[in-house]
Amino acid sequence: MPEEPTSALLIDYCDDCARWVHPATGECRECGAALAARPVSGHGTVFTYTVNHHPYNPEIPTPYVIAIVELAEQKGLRVAANIVGCEPDSVTCGMPVDIQPERGAGGAPLFAPT
Repeated sequence: MPEEPTSALLIDYCDDCARWVHPATGECRECGAALAARPVSGHGTVFTYTVNHHPYNPEIPTPYVIAIVELAEQKGLRVAANIVGCEPDSVTCGMPVDIQPERGAGGAPLFAPT
């Protein structure tokens, strides 16, 4: 059995609707109930991405991948992240990824191919 990734990524969750809510809104968009931040599994797939070749942040070597990752917990639950651990040109939409324990420069979550 594969080891579960260590996820420090917290996403708001509605106990009343059993739905994840991101970005955080303070209350559930469906029922208005209070939300509680909970850790997610850290499993997901690349929904869309771009490869950045411009050195906007000197702490991040180019090229690097900026992606929207759809988390496994719920269809449509997506977070902005960077993809690491592979060549930027090898990233594809639908590629399975897992969160990494460290954060990227600027605090972005890092995901790597599974």
